[in-house]
Parts: sequence; structure tokens; C-alpha cells
Amino acid sequence: MTQHDAIAILDFGSQTTQLIARRVREAQVYCELFAWDAPPEHVLALRPKGFILSGGPAGVYEPGAPTLPGYVLDSGLPVLGICYGMQLLAHGLGGQVAATPRREYGLAQVEPLSDAPLFAPLREQTQVWMSHGDRVERVPPGFDILLRSANSPVAALGDPRRAYYGVQFHPEVAHTPAGREILRRFAVDVCGCAPTWTPAAFVEEAVGAIRTQVGDGRVVCGLSGGVDSAVAATLVHRAIGDRLTSIFVNTGMLRQGEPQQVVHTFQTHMGMSLVALDATEAFLSALEGVSEPEQKRKIIGTQFVRLFEQEAARLGAVEFLAQGTLYPDVIESAAPDRPTARRIKTHHNVGGLPEDMELKLVEPLRYLFKDEVRAVGEALGLPEEIVWRQPFPGPGLAVRILGEITWERLETLRAADAILLAELRDAGLLHQETQQAFAVLLPVRTVGVMGDNRTYDAVIALRVVTTEDFMTADWARLDHDLLARISSRIVNEVAGVNRVVYDVTSKPPATIEWE
Repeated sequence: MTQHDAIAILDFGSQTTQLIARRVREAQVYCELFAWDAPPEHVLALRPKGFILSGGPAGVYEPGAPTLPGYVLDSGLPVLGICYGMQLLAHGLGGQVAATPRREYGLAQVEPLSDAPLFAPLREQTQVWMSHGDRVERVPPGFDILLRSANSPVAALGDPRRAYYGVQFHPEVAHTPAGREILRRFAVDVCGCAPTWTPAAFVEEAVGAIRTQVGDGRVVCGLSGGVDSAVAATLVHRAIGDRLTSIFVNTGMLRQGEPQQVVHTFQTHMGMSLVALDATEAFLSALEGVSEPEQKRKIIGTQFVRLFEQEAARLGAVEFLAQGTLYPDVIESAAPDRPTARRIKTHHNVGGLPEDMELKLVEPLRYLFKDEVRAVGEALGLPEEIVWRQPFPGPGLAVRILGEITWERLETLRAADAILLAELRDAGLLHQETQQAFAVLLPVRTVGVMGDNRTYDAVIALRVVTTEDFMTADWARLDHDLLARISSRIVNEVAGVNRVVYDVTSKPPATIEWE
């Protein structure tokens, strides 16, 4: 879809490969992510001006380990290898890679051994993030050692004549402060990419792509009220006008006051053609007795699609369904276009869609990260309360109730969640300071004492995280008095709850949602 200079990133299985793409795009350079063994014609169709080889868990000498595709070096384009990518580049060009006597995980200090412009941000000793068990023992012919650390004599290498570079550390993670500038310099200075990838440019291209895909057809859009579906609907509306009908489904699993808020915002404030459906009974009936999270997601995905198909049939000749699917959804669902990825969980709007779905998908945000979507929303002129709204999963409270879903349990969770959000809002922490906050109803009961009487009631877990991209996240260090106030209100105001706990797990190893 791009008309921009671009970088092709080959994914060798690193957990942070997606962050490489995000950092390159932050430098306003377009890039796409490909499996390392993707067909060459797919990668080269991007007309890249350079390649980045990601890290990965394998060793270059292991049987069946990913290899360096021949077209990368045959292209004559610049190459930057990261961790496994550097080892692969060195191994393929005649260097030597071996297991290090001491593995290197976490923070390390590197020092420059040359004045290579690419590594100018690394002055004297600089902090980087390492994660490797192998290292380059001998550099290939034509290469120089550019950086070293205490445990990696070759922390970076380069052959400026061919514009081949490698780093043993991970420049994409926040723990390497100079990493963003290194990636920017590689994309812009070494590869010669013009930094033209901006939200405004994306809007123009996305609108054109939607018009090309849809033609004279009509589209229905699943609108949840969140920023993802709102931006997707606005892009489609800008592309095809009144040939879009947005459909808002009240599943019965929304947050307190949400159905009324969504209808008011998009019907009244934004003037969109909106059909509001109350399908509470249908969803609860389909989910009756179901506790397994993957099954929940697939049931909900099927119910959504069937409703959209019914509404599309009522509206007339509608061929397309627009959704606010994001890049992390695709990655975590291990979609078919990323065959080497492992499935973490099925997202109802990716892997949870029924195979016999009649509508064709329009997903203009499919390869954007959340922060990019917010920037596009601002470029489209969407209200701040939509752009910075707390994310809410498509299945709603269904994946925040662990175990069976009943109306009583939904009402319990709704009330607890509303208290959490209200207290965070009053403390000025609800939007840009914390990126996602919600309550979870656990499938356990615990003993408590209320009014000198024994209770045996439900447990609410609170989850509040900070994150830049939703691929990694950390738990928010909320003030203890604030946590105490939230806990006290929930226990006193929500019937059937006698205990509140706070989730202090980062992502990874946990996901942000509990299911």
C-alpha cells in the first residue's frame, strides 16, 4: 500500500520484533514485518531500501535454525542484524559464532571502538539491553568491531563499504536509551529513507485503499465506541460516506453507562449512520455454562458476525464488514500471514471469526500499533475523549469474568469496575498516565468478616498498567491511599464482594487481559 521509502524487517522469532517496527515508524519511516521464510517476491514487492534482521531464540548452528535468505545479500541493500540477526549475518559472511561462556541477559555497558556514525549516540560507556547465549567470536572479512562489552568482545560490527551492520544488543527496547536514534540513523542516514510516514499520510493512503477495496459497495462497521473501531469507522466514512452503516451491539457485557454514551457520541456528536442493537439475551444464552476463555471468544466472535450479517441483509446489498483490528491482535492470534508466530490467545475479530463468514473484511488499522491509531485519530479530528478512551476488548466483560458468565456476575463486575475508573479519573490518572485499567471478577470465594458476621463472597482483582505500545506493559505503581480507597468502596458498595487484590504482573510474562 505504501508510496514511501520503506524498510523490510525479517522476523526470526524475537519477542520484541514488533518493537523494531514501532521504533522505525517513530522515525517516520514506513516498514513492514515479514516472516524470515516469507516468499521473496512478497518482501521485495515492498521495494525496501534496507533490511533489518530481528533477534530470535535459535542458535545459528542448531539443526533447523532459521537461515539468512539469499535475496537479502543479493539485493546489495543495507542490512542491520540485531542479536540473532547479527550472528546470522556474521555466520553467513564467513565469521564465527559460538556459545558464550557466560550468558548475557539484562543491562550491560558498551564502549565504542570506532567513530562509526551509526553508533555516534553511544558515547563512551553506554547502557544497552542484552539477551543472548551465543556471540560472534570472529568477525567476517571486511568487517570491523565497532562496540564491545565486558562479556561480548563483538557487541557491534560493521562493514561501511557494503552498509552491513550488526548489534548484539536490542536497540528497540526502552532499556537501550540510544536505540531509537540508532534505528533512525540506519533507516534515514544509511538506507536513505525519506521520513514521510506520518499520521496524515496514513489517512490519505488508508482512505484510498478503502475506496479501491470497496469500490461501489456498501460496508457495515462493528462499532464498540473504543478508539480502534472509532478510527476505523471514521476512515471508512471519509472514504465512502453514507455507504457505511455502523452497528453498535449491546452484548450485555459492556461497562456501566456505555451503551448510552456510544449512541450519543456517534449518532449525535459525529453524525454517523448508526444502528444500535440490544442483543443481551442472545449473547448470554450462547455463553451459558461456558467457562473456557478461547471458547468464549469464539462464541462471541460468531455471534457478532451473525448479527452483522443479519443487519447487512436487512440493509440490502452489503458485502463488507469493517473492524478496528490492530497489529497486536494479529500478532497474538498468530494470523495466517505470520505463520511462524505462536498463538497466545484468539481475538474475537481475528482468529475467532467463523470460517463461513459471508462478509469480506475491511481492516484499515490491521498493521498499526495503538499509539499510531491514537495519532491517526487526532489527525482525523476525533474528540479527545474518544482518542484517549481506555481500551476495552471486543468480548467486553466476558473476558474479565473468569468462569461462567451470568447476569448477576456481570452486574457485580460492572459496579466494581465503575468505582475503579471513577477513582482513577478523580485522581487524574485515567487517560495518558495509565493506559489500561479494569476490574476482574475471579471464580473463587473467600471468607471475610462484615458487621461481626462471617461472609463467603467474591474476589475482585484490579489491573492497571502503563505501556507505550501494548506489546509490553508494566503494572502501575498507584498510591497506596488510592488503592485503599478503591478497595474500601468496592467492598462496601458492591454486594457480594469481600476482598480486593491488585495485579502486580508485567507483560510478559502475563498478558494485559486475564483471559
